[in-house]
Amino acid sequence: MKAPIFLDEKQVQQHLRMAGLIPAMEKALINFSAGKVTQPVRQVIAIDPPGGFYGIMPALTPEGLGQKIVTFYPPNAGKGIPTHMALIILNDPQTGAPLAVMDGRLITEMRTAAVSAAATKHLAAKDAKVLAILGSGVQARSHIEALRLVRDFAEIRVWSQTKAHAEAFANEIRESWHRHRADGPSKTGSALPGIQCRVTSAEDAVRGADVVVTVTSSKTPVLNGAWLKRGSHVNAVGACRPDWRELDNDAMQNVVFVDSREAAMKESGDVILSRTKIYAELGDIFAEKTDSRANETTIFKSLGMAVEDITAALLVYRAATK
Repeated sequence: MKAPIFLDEKQVQQHLRMAGLIPAMEKALINFSAGKVTQPVRQVIAIDPPGGFYGIMPALTPEGLGQKIVTFYPPNAGKGIPTHMALIILNDPQTGAPLAVMDGRLITEMRTAAVSAAATKHLAAKDAKVLAILGSGVQARSHIEALRLVRDFAEIRVWSQTKAHAEAFANEIRESWHRHRADGPSKTGSALPGIQCRVTSAEDAVRGADVVVTVTSSKTPVLNGAWLKRGSHVNAVGACRPDWRELDNDAMQNVVFVDSREAAMKESGDVILSRTKIYAELGDIFAEKTDSRANETTIFKSLGMAVEDITAALLVYRAATK
């Protein structure tokens, strides 16, 4: 039996591309909502002190078998090290033999943004031009990379709880956008527009925005539903615990989509505490089994699932071993 290969983050980065990851996430969520994936809800152990979480996420998909071991330590932000770290293990579904062990931090970062991009592709207005980002960390950066592949934004508004972080992030966006523009047409088929990027308050960022992304570490709401433009789309990515919130009750009264109903009812404070009615899972929208309600204000409450990690890890494994 061959020994499993090990891939560090640099090697994962060499083999994983956002343009291919977005459609892979669509297919993974279609399979999940169709009942073709065996995946228990993530098991989480609280580590307190220092205030961390240790999660185990196994899944059997139509294409592979494996699990992710993930840690989430919010205090790491003050230490200059990642708040999320992970390992992904792939096994041969036929024999159980280990195939690969790979760093999962970048996969977590990229697959989360890829799912938001897929949701935006199906739920946001086709002519969406204004993007609001609440947050300025790793996920904010990854979402910029992913969302530019599904919509041509002309303006990006940034808010963060620390203004200096927001200013630094906005400068990164401007520099990155200029590089992408120099590379030629965007993936949506048209030339990238000259981008306007500004730092502002959370309310000013959201009012009039076509697409909103919340990627904060906040435990209390940072987005008020009264600020939302009718017909806008929100990707709510933070608040991954049952007693944490990013969106207030007004925001959660809109049309709410999730990656997994079961997981949302166990893990999402935004869903649980607002007692909102979940309209559909993303997989049913991607498979066109349910009306997308795209002309209404839509909320995608993201939690992340093992099927996404295993699918992304298989892309890396196949590219590394072909």
